[in-house]
Formats: sequence, C-alpha cells, structure tokens
Amino acid sequence: MVNDLVAFFGWQELGRRISIRCFTSEPSVSSSLKFLRKTPWAREKVESLYLFVQRERRRQGL
Repeated sequence: MVNDLVAFFGWQELGRRISIRCFTSEPSVSSSLKFLRKTPWAREKVESLYLFVQRERRRQGL
C-alpha cells in the first residue's frame, strides 16, 4: 500500500495529504511501515487514501 501511494503521489504530496512525520521528515518505506503498524489512526488514514486512489483508477480506467 505504501509503495503504491508513494509511486502515485510521491513522498511530498503523500505527506501533504496525510500529515505524519514518517511521510514528511526523512521518509522511507521501512520507517513508515514501522509507524503504521503501531498507530491505528494513521493506518486507517493510509488505508482510506489507498482505497480512494483505487476507486479513482477504476473510474478512470487506469
């Protein structure tokens, strides 16, 4: 999920959409996953954004 969102938005835009430090300050997939495993509210936001992106892709035929 994180890899897909980073590929779609990039770290800067992902950090703007979900304001958590693991996306804005020295971002990496491993640090993000570590944080998301421990933080349910952040994981919910990431999952919600991921589902939104998937719906938009299907709607646009991508």
